[in-house]
Amino acid sequence: MPRLRQVPRDEVTDPLTLFFYDRLFGPDRDPVADPGTATGSPGDWWTVFALDPVILKHCVKGFQLYREAELDPVLRELGQSRAGWARGSQFVFSQHCKQMRALGMPDEKVKAVAHWQVSPLFDELERAVLAYTDGLVLDGGRVHDEIFAVLRAHLSDRQILELTYITCLYEMHATMSRALRLEFDDRPEPVVEVDSPDRYGVRDIADDFQVGG
Repeated sequence: MPRLRQVPRDEVTDPLTLFFYDRLFGPDRDPVADPGTATGSPGDWWTVFALDPVILKHCVKGFQLYREAELDPVLRELGQSRAGWARGSQFVFSQHCKQMRALGMPDEKVKAVAHWQVSPLFDELERAVLAYTDGLVLDGGRVHDEIFAVLRAHLSDRQILELTYITCLYEMHATMSRALRLEFDDRPEPVVEVDSPDRYGVRDIADDFQVGG
């Protein structure tokens, strides 16, 4: 379950929130009591962000922005999907894998986003976009000049700015989704201690590596 309260339909007074409840879940359906979207996600991103209509409106405007961008949608989705993978958000990664397929990207290429560094399926510009995304997400914005030079050889300054903004926007959504346990990021903590056998007790494991002298 999400870590924050979800807003049922009968509590919604904001027109924009109600519009998306109708659009994504169907009129008269309460997405809290009856969750699920067409993509297979629970839809609880919407029911949690409905807590604050101002934030929801701001987010929706951000989503609309990338549809108005000059950047090739395939490059946009490469950045978004890789940002989800790099940030460890199953929700962002999964949703944008679907969008890449909708844009006509072959399935084997979609799957290769996770291991793009050793895949021969991406051209020079696509590899630069993926490397740039890793620089933004994994290296905190540290991007080598050689990566940026390839982007500049293929894209305008405006397109690079769009790529940067959209990729960072979706890194933010990936981070929030994980923190709030939304959608496909409602998962148990993956790194936990594995219990030792009862017979092991509480002895010092270093004792097993002592060489007798």
